[in-house]
Amino acid sequence: MVLKTFGWSFAVTALGLVAAVFYGGWAALGLVAILCIMEISLSFDNAVVNAGILKKMNAFWQKIFLTIGILIAVFGMRLVFPVVIVAFSASLGPIEAVELAFNDKDKYEELVTDAHASIAAFGGMFLLMIFLDFVFEDREIKWLGWLERPLAKLGKVDMLSVCVALVVLLLSAIYLAPEAHTHSGAQDKTETVLLAGIGGLITYLIVGGLSGYFENKLEESEEREHEAEEAARKSGKQVTVLQVGGKAAFFMFLYLEVLDASFSFDGVIGAFAITNDIVLMAIGLGVGAMYVRSLTVYLVREGTLDDYVYLEHGAHYAIGALAALLLITIRFEINEFITGSVGVLLIAWSFWSSIQRNRAVALEAEKPRPHSGAGV
Repeated sequence: MVLKTFGWSFAVTALGLVAAVFYGGWAALGLVAILCIMEISLSFDNAVVNAGILKKMNAFWQKIFLTIGILIAVFGMRLVFPVVIVAFSASLGPIEAVELAFNDKDKYEELVTDAHASIAAFGGMFLLMIFLDFVFEDREIKWLGWLERPLAKLGKVDMLSVCVALVVLLLSAIYLAPEAHTHSGAQDKTETVLLAGIGGLITYLIVGGLSGYFENKLEESEEREHEAEEAARKSGKQVTVLQVGGKAAFFMFLYLEVLDASFSFDGVIGAFAITNDIVLMAIGLGVGAMYVRSLTVYLVREGTLDDYVYLEHGAHYAIGALAALLLITIRFEINEFITGSVGVLLIAWSFWSSIQRNRAVALEAEKPRPHSGAGV
């Protein structure tokens, strides 16, 4: 099962690592490995959500998502989007940005360095909104209860996450932007940080709005499916679990692509904190995206979405940590190893906590229950 599901991912990993060594030596191999791990750790919760929706789609639309969807994910978001970021932030044409990325790496790196404040502000705000919307939501299962319970109570205040994000952006512009590092030295990037941060916030709200729209379409199709099941049960017909096709499946597909795009921002923006080399970025994030797709298929086939209940929490805490690190890098340099490993450690911690919880639940279930009733 593992080889069948992850076979293509293993093959792409081998090719990617070999290509990295030929391209930039062993240092490039290490950067690609960090990017791959980061992409997988940040996108694990995305794979869980994808699997929960994908299992309801018929075979045709599942194949569409796993073929056309992977092309959009790997080549669209992981290869084209980094070029678009540099082109937009450095006021370049897309063709010129691509030519610089491949033919004049020093100039490309200089432009990326000069644009780092805007990239960090845009990405930091986008990631921060994902994290805040997660921790301010009241969830039945809590990982760090001492922290998540009071945050869930605060989350009852309308638009609190937007307010907190704007306060963070304002503080970042005041205390971090005035000495932002560029290729020519420290410069005042206050206006740049404010504009880019607002852009990141607006982008998140648009993506969230689209996701909500498609999610409503999905809920409507599920209600119709439930009504059909009830009608079949009352008429004495056999009740079967329907796999959705047609317009409903199309809306599911669009919803999945919007979700995948939103989570792709995490890896793409975070990748700039690790390397400015677009080739290494595309290889590392592309390999990671392959594993996320394979993991989605594995979760669907095995039906084990709820085995490790804290992984989603760990992934979102990793997103929050990466958002903070990106905003800090507006002014201060942070070692690439720290940036790449924080998320992995949080995911590993949540995974271990999930295992411990499963063991505790199993032990509780094995305990003999006292018999009730009076003796004679």
